[in-house]
Amino acid sequence: MTETSREWTVFSAQCPSRASLARIANKWTAMIVILLDEEPRRFGELHRQVEGITKKVLIDSLRALERDGMVERVEQEHARYQLTALGRTLNEPLQALRVWAESYVDDVQAAQDRYDDAADDRTLRRISND
Repeated sequence: MTETSREWTVFSAQCPSRASLARIANKWTAMIVILLDEEPRRFGELHRQVEGITKKVLIDSLRALERDGMVERVEQEHARYQLTALGRTLNEPLQALRVWAESYVDDVQAAQDRYDDAADDRTLRRISND
């Protein structure tokens, strides 16, 4: 936070940090930032490595990250995207989320299965009571 920054809270409807939080919490943004933290990459590399992202969504995500000051497009022999100093500050929290997601995927899937099974049971009971 800079010296001139106000005290912001994402819980306030008027707080502009909500937009930043929404962008950072976006699954595509997180994956893009994690990849760019490893090294600058060309658009095609990012598109191949982030499976499932469309070119349009990747373009929109990169532009939004550029606008927010987290990514810059560097023209050399080929255009590459790289994190700015501000963008690099996201690495630690996003890596922590990545590690958590990869570590607990089995637990989350088991919880989803239990929930879905219980929901199916409730639906069957409701149908049989009608």
